[in-house]
Amino acid sequence: MDREQSSEQSAPERPEGVRPATEAGAGNRRAAAQRQQMRQDLASAAMELFATQGYEETTVDQIAAAAGVARRTFFRYFRSKEEAIFPDHDDTLVRVADLLASADTEEHPLDVVCRGIKEVLRMYASTPGVSVARYQLIRQVGALREREIAVVSRYERLFTRYLLGRFDAAEEIPPGWQRGGDDDSMLAEVSAAAVVAAHNHVLRRWLRAGGLGDVEAQLDHSFDVIRNTFWATAPNGVRRRGTTVAPGATVTPVSSMEAAAVSALSASPGGEVLITVTRTDAPLEQVVDRIRAALSGSTG
Repeated sequence: MDREQSSEQSAPERPEGVRPATEAGAGNRRAAAQRQQMRQDLASAAMELFATQGYEETTVDQIAAAAGVARRTFFRYFRSKEEAIFPDHDDTLVRVADLLASADTEEHPLDVVCRGIKEVLRMYASTPGVSVARYQLIRQVGALREREIAVVSRYERLFTRYLLGRFDAAEEIPPGWQRGGDDDSMLAEVSAAAVVAAHNHVLRRWLRAGGLGDVEAQLDHSFDVIRNTFWATAPNGVRRRGTTVAPGATVTPVSSMEAAAVSALSASPGGEVLITVTRTDAPLEQVVDRIRAALSGSTG
């Protein structure tokens, strides 16, 4: 009798599709906790075997044996051995979807998406050692890299659907939106992709550093860059990326950096082209200062 069979005598298995948040009673909560613990145990056993004897050399039977369960028990939790590397994504995806669905309609949709992707970051940050080891393993195994790409795309699709839904349902149009315009779907997809890409960039940098540092603060900085790049409000009558803000509309004050960006977008076509190079992780203020310095040098 394996470990799960023993636990099932005291707590029945939760019906398929029912989540811990919707279960009632101490018995069901205990069964849910046992199920989650089993997933973690299988994932830990898989990670250890992959690290010690290699991914290709490790079998499902070996993973199940290391976790103290039968082969059939493994397949009740994971469809394949590569899926065992990502045990928390299904629950995290549901949690993010719930966050989007319950968000206040007065909150800017991009801020909601940023809060959603932060849930994913916290999943990794909760176990730095495991996350770093998994990252190192994924870099070595092509099949795991493909699986990771597929997992990431699920979040991006979820965020895109949410943003498109806000375009369709919003009575009050947030600044910078062109409701019903040709750019709606493009802006939703680009914004969702940018948020996910920023998360991945910050996460990989943190993992390469061994899981050290305030990764949430780094992610918050990247969100500021995205907001200023894609969703900063332009002055009245100024066109930004295909969107015109109608004269007389209520517009929040813009920062000096946003005003500089608007000025650059509306510059006359006769000016010279300036190319400057900066690091992708440089603060936005530093990037703007470098551009200003380059412009001063070119006109001096």
